[in-house]
Amino acid sequence: MTMKMKLKLKNVFMLYFLVSVCGLMYALMQLGQPCDCTLHSRQSSDLVHSRDRTISRLQGELKRLQARGNPEEPPKPALPTIYTVTPTYTRLVQKAELTRLSQTLLHVPSLHWVVVEDSPVKTSLVSELLKRSGLRYTHLCTQTPKDFKLQEGDPNWLKPRGVEQRNLALQWLRENRGPSDEGVVYFADDDNTYSLRLFEEMRFTKRVSVWPVGLVGGVRFERPLVERGQVTGFYTAWKPNRPFPMDMAGFAVSLPLLLANPAARFHLSAQRGNLESSLLQALVSIEELEPRASNCTKVLVWHTRTEKPKMKQEDALLLKGLGSDPSVEV
Repeated sequence: MTMKMKLKLKNVFMLYFLVSVCGLMYALMQLGQPCDCTLHSRQSSDLVHSRDRTISRLQGELKRLQARGNPEEPPKPALPTIYTVTPTYTRLVQKAELTRLSQTLLHVPSLHWVVVEDSPVKTSLVSELLKRSGLRYTHLCTQTPKDFKLQEGDPNWLKPRGVEQRNLALQWLRENRGPSDEGVVYFADDDNTYSLRLFEEMRFTKRVSVWPVGLVGGVRFERPLVERGQVTGFYTAWKPNRPFPMDMAGFAVSLPLLLANPAARFHLSAQRGNLESSLLQALVSIEELEPRASNCTKVLVWHTRTEKPKMKQEDALLLKGLGSDPSVEV
């Protein structure tokens, strides 16, 4: 009985062992086969890559369509040039005033400075200053006739100044610019004070633009009077019956208008205060003037003048035989 029991237990153990081995071998065989999850993972990855390629292609198509529908903006047209005409003459403050003016003009885009000396030749002082200015410039010179030149001790108002110099600048413009050139001409004396806003006010002048001038004619300002956008008169205390009772700093002329009127110029024989009128009468009527600076209610230029330096102390040094130091550039 015991022997039989041992045989049965042995057989059961062997059978269990065989079944376990077979199960283990089957499991090992399955490890080498691809399972369903791996297949699904690869399929999902392929779908993701396909979607990304489609999105990239569509984005490229969208960019091409946008480029066709919205072409690049054309470059902005060049600004009309402001030709700033400055007559100048040799004096102690000349370099200081030209330096101040040049550094104002340096901030104005599309500007050409025409500097005309009252001299038979171009001086080295002005030549060197212009070279260092960083501005586009033209350097000219012509001498005022002796009979029309102020003498030492004469008041500034006795004779018109800068007439021949401004006329030479007009001649240069007519010889070097043509009808297709856009621009505006402004007569800027070297002793005035200018706001940068003034140059943008004048830039698109069609004929003659005008504005107030401060500290001139014995009043705080002179200005054109404007009604409904048109000049109807002038606020001025000195000789209000002049054809154009305006200061030289108070107007600008379009370059095409000047070129179209070759006879327009300043006159040496003009009566006191009528120098501006001698040019403007050949170009426009009062009704054609173009008010700027908020209908001529804002002052953007001041008729300042540098006081002549008193050199008494230097004269005293000269009397002592000390003299000026030649190594100092003033």
